[in-house]
Amino acid sequence: METILTSTTCQLTAFHSPSSSSSSSSSLPLKFSSSIAPTLRDTRKKAVAASPVRRRPANPAVPLRVRANSQAAPASAEAAKAAGVPGEMKAWVYGEYGGVDVLKFDPKVSVPEVKEDQVLIKVAAAALNPVDAKRRQGKFKATDSPLPTVPGYDIAGVVVKVGSQVKELKEGDEVYGDINEKALEGPKQFGSLAEYTAVEEKLLALKPKNINFVQAAGLPLAISTAYEGLERTGFSAGKSILVLGGSGGVGSLVIQLAKHVFGASRVAATSSTGKLEFLKSLGADLAIDYTKENFEDLPEKFDVVYDAVGQCDRAVKAIKEGGIVVALTGAVVPPGFRFVVTSKGEVLKKLNPYIESGKVKPIVDPKGPFPFSQVAEAFSYIETNRASGKVVIHPIP
Repeated sequence: METILTSTTCQLTAFHSPSSSSSSSSSLPLKFSSSIAPTLRDTRKKAVAASPVRRRPANPAVPLRVRANSQAAPASAEAAKAAGVPGEMKAWVYGEYGGVDVLKFDPKVSVPEVKEDQVLIKVAAAALNPVDAKRRQGKFKATDSPLPTVPGYDIAGVVVKVGSQVKELKEGDEVYGDINEKALEGPKQFGSLAEYTAVEEKLLALKPKNINFVQAAGLPLAISTAYEGLERTGFSAGKSILVLGGSGGVGSLVIQLAKHVFGASRVAATSSTGKLEFLKSLGADLAIDYTKENFEDLPEKFDVVYDAVGQCDRAVKAIKEGGIVVALTGAVVPPGFRFVVTSKGEVLKKLNPYIESGKVKPIVDPKGPFPFSQVAEAFSYIETNRASGKVVIHPIP
């Protein structure tokens, strides 16, 4: 999911130190060490009954971007750090919706309790997605969990505790996943931008052995979105596809999955001039410079267009008769359709062999990883819509 913008320099706000106070209108019995009023500490002891959720349409959020490879500490170091579970943890929180300035660092948030179908993860790395920014801005507050919120969807880390009904995972397992099954419907109050988070076993998979925690953290939501979108179009071997926003977090994975997992006969993708070779390295047969060509005017048409940038009105002009467009954002024009991903550990398990064989590669923004003290800067960066690949936070204390 990606929005392509022309050049603009990113302006990052310095936000290193623990938070100053910020008031919240929430009346939940939650309390942080800072004056973000309500606490997650009490919430874990008194399950907050979610009020009936009113549904309202919400556009899935967009962007992510190109290139990869970063180094992480050896897995053994992360496992060692996971050894003892304290009662409190460091986390980033917000008690009201708004801009980056509502994010506050809290050194004394209670570690969440583990339900019977969950495991407790010592978070080694977490990744930001555009949906994190949309959520913080209150774009789907009617279906959000109660404030205050520890944000974050994507994680990679080590299991340190297991619930009574957990069947496969055990303490010490290195795992990754998107902690929220439904991105826009009641995402967890305790997210991944913390030392610990509790996650249902069914949402996790063992981390591929050949990648580090930083790379693993950047995969779950983006690769699940890429895979589910292709499945929903009925994509299969021998079909052709055009990917709009091919250098983005989702787009770069759509190219790889279409080519190496689904067996596409031909893959075309759009990007700016400087990223055309990158598209080819991922498996694109045709790299289209959107700054110089209108993809819909090309004589070649495609079975599927995967629109990660919100150009469905143009995308429908690039399909063959009987073709289909899957759109992640923006207005939808028939025969286009939009969907919001349902995250499942089973999808990650299915794709692990392709990751471990090197056929599918994680893409991490070269500006990162951002340290835990710079979560606000990382949010500012992803909100420029110019990140290259995934924006990852690491190390986490």
